[in-house]
Amino acid sequence: MAIDGLDAALIRLLDEEPRIGVLECSRRLGVARGTVQARLDRLHARGVVRGFGPHLDPAALGYAVTAFATLEIRQGRGPDVRAHLASIPEVLELHTITGRGDMLCRLVARSNADLQRVIDHVVEFEGILRASTAIALENPVPYRVLPLVEAAVTED
Repeated sequence: MAIDGLDAALIRLLDEEPRIGVLECSRRLGVARGTVQARLDRLHARGVVRGFGPHLDPAALGYAVTAFATLEIRQGRGPDVRAHLASIPEVLELHTITGRGDMLCRLVARSNADLQRVIDHVVEFEGILRASTAIALENPVPYRVLPLVEAAVTED
């Protein structure tokens, strides 16, 4: 889906101030309230904007350790493994991957000792053959999408 400069400005504004209202967006962007609402509805309907919820920091919730686990799974057990991993609150993300493993999980834990508990819970499922875990020391480039928004802007 192509986005234009107004879409990008709207997305940037919502990212910077997620609690801003449609009327205030229209005022700051210099366009009609209906234009902002129509743009938001279109961006949401096409899946560009997936939600307006809060951005949470696991560390602030007491989960200071982040790790990535590469999992090798038994052939044909993918759906069962996905369901198992989705049931573990400390599994924040799951990706199927190419390379040395089959799946990559982003995990959080309260401490290194707690991470061992989480990993044990992950690998207790019989469809998981092996796990290799790396603990993240720092996150110098946190998850971001705004640079992609700027790169995706097309001029009519």
